[in-house]
Amino acid sequence: MFRIDEGSPAPLGATFDGKGVNFALFSANAGKVELCLFDAQGRRETDRIELPRRTDHIWHVYIEGLCPGQLYGYRVHGPYDPRHGHRFNPHKLLVDPYARQIFGRIRWHDALFGYRMGAHRGDLTPDRRDSAPMMPKCVVEDPTHHWGDDRPPRYSFTDTVVYEAHVKGLTELHPGVPQAIKGTYDALGHPATVEHLVKLGVTAIELLPIHAFIDDRFLVEKGLRNYWGYSTLGYFAPEPRYLGPSGVVGLKSAIRALHDAGIEVILDVVYNHTCEGSERGPTLSFRGIDNAVYYKLSPENPRFSWDSTGTGNTLNLSHPRVLQMVLDSLRHWVETYHVDGFRFDLASTLARDPYDFNQRAAFLQACLQDPVLSRVKLIAEPWDVGAGGYQVGGFPIGWSDWNDQFRDTIRAFWRSDPGQLPKLAQVMTGSREIFAPSGRQTWASVNFVTAHDGFTLHDLVSYNDRHNEANGEDNKDGHSHNLSWNCGVEGPTDDPGVLALRGRLKRNFLATVLLSQGVPMLLMGDELSRTQAGNNNAYAQDNGISWLHWTKDQGDPELLAFVQALIGLRKRYDAFRRRDFLTGATVPKNGLKDVYWLAPEGREMTTGDWGDGLRRALGMQLGNDASDGQRFLILINAAPDPIDFHLAKQPHDSWVQIFDTRLTGGLVRQQPATLRSGGTFRMESRSLVLFQHAPTAPNP
Repeated sequence: MFRIDEGSPAPLGATFDGKGVNFALFSANAGKVELCLFDAQGRRETDRIELPRRTDHIWHVYIEGLCPGQLYGYRVHGPYDPRHGHRFNPHKLLVDPYARQIFGRIRWHDALFGYRMGAHRGDLTPDRRDSAPMMPKCVVEDPTHHWGDDRPPRYSFTDTVVYEAHVKGLTELHPGVPQAIKGTYDALGHPATVEHLVKLGVTAIELLPIHAFIDDRFLVEKGLRNYWGYSTLGYFAPEPRYLGPSGVVGLKSAIRALHDAGIEVILDVVYNHTCEGSERGPTLSFRGIDNAVYYKLSPENPRFSWDSTGTGNTLNLSHPRVLQMVLDSLRHWVETYHVDGFRFDLASTLARDPYDFNQRAAFLQACLQDPVLSRVKLIAEPWDVGAGGYQVGGFPIGWSDWNDQFRDTIRAFWRSDPGQLPKLAQVMTGSREIFAPSGRQTWASVNFVTAHDGFTLHDLVSYNDRHNEANGEDNKDGHSHNLSWNCGVEGPTDDPGVLALRGRLKRNFLATVLLSQGVPMLLMGDELSRTQAGNNNAYAQDNGISWLHWTKDQGDPELLAFVQALIGLRKRYDAFRRRDFLTGATVPKNGLKDVYWLAPEGREMTTGDWGDGLRRALGMQLGNDASDGQRFLILINAAPDPIDFHLAKQPHDSWVQIFDTRLTGGLVRQQPATLRSGGTFRMESRSLVLFQHAPTAPNP
């Protein structure tokens, strides 16, 4: 028998203290809250306990004798009054927003919806069927875990190279990972997985969402699954489908193994919306606990959700308890799982206070003053789908932004589109014009050419059009504006000329990302020419379309070595990892500018040169103020024809060729070219060459 007393309103969630469990749930508008306990299989409700006490809108109870592993859920009583934003329905079992673990999956059924589907009054008629048999259950967590001497690497942003990856996609087909753990957290920390990341040279792995999420009903009915995971059910619980033999300890062990190898772990998190969709969506957690608090509702008619995310709902971070939940969740992942940072999906929504973006929004300010969160990496996806939501450059000091202007400029430039040189110079130097007004530095720009949303690198040079038929949406989903180029053939080909061109373009993209100022980000498998067969929206493809095929290189086996060499160059030399923006200012110690922009005619670029939309070649000389004394010259030609690049006679300099995208491995190991002042270098079409100042050029 259990002994029950009123317990404590803090902490929220289910907390085991060695003798029993304290349960605490926030709901401002509920009239009664019941705790439901279930058997070990989650099939039978064994006890239903009314929470006896309410303190500051927090309902709580303490049950002595309960132990970790206990399954539970809530039923919350209150008004079912959609016209006033209230959707309480005690017939619906609800997931605790603070649940540390979740057991089981949703089995889709109309009983999961709080209203009677098909009723003549629409969502105004409550549904009285019990949803518990179809619902996952919360799990009381065992809080004991010893991290030992785990030490997060804590790289500065300027020294960071990010690798965006998916737990299952990265490990499911790895030949060195045992079959029993493929696709799991255990596999993420397996030596074979970690070794690849170490050899590649990245310093951080950014994981697509691992907060507990659901497979949306429309996907399940089409025989698909939610692969990306942007449909969060629980903000404190790891997604159960990636649990291996070690359970949640497998995730902690994986993070420890990555830390031991010098690799940080960044989580892609989705606090802008939940899996419950619009007012016509299911009642799984937040909606049934207190819809009028957890979600932003239409100011004109609170019956309807307010949506800036494109998913049907928007989490209401303007409410202090919802803001607390998000901050508690973030701290939980830092303190309990030792993660090193977060990438915030549709981050502009988090800064809408209440409906318009505000650089001083409570959430942004809270993160920066928090003693835990202010010490980890904070990366914004700086847009949403609402009015005024595009905010690249709009986030405050302490934040970095995904820079889609870098992505689009680099794609357009290497596709040989006209008029790209001014924007190219801007993004290669860290996008000062975008980020300096907010007081930020070069590392505010996260530079990428490919990410999970869109083409892979190989597909970017292999397809003009999206090929998303497998998604079951008549190929109408995904981006149509890809700035891609198939090099003359749509999709796979055996044409050696096309393959060679594709290989060089891939290298051009990678070199531009890794030699630019800012924080470079690579997409999982781009180093191995991963293809999604032209699918640029593989969110529902939990299969070979999205997984990394480790043994297939699309006929480009040396690309991995090329990426390793590039990352090595970036790490080795200060010129590519600046903290401050390049401005063209004179360096006092040598009288040189911190950056020179060179025209192929043997002069600095003029105003007329920058305005010539047909120019597609450029030289960039940098490193004149680098602390290590190493200076570099980058020559770029995106034109379809070769060009002779002339150097001016003054100043007297000599440069040695060390890296060339025309070479499959990149590094120039034999007979490097030497380019002297007044000399000429033949730039082949669509290529990038890196030179190092001769007096200090080591043997690469």
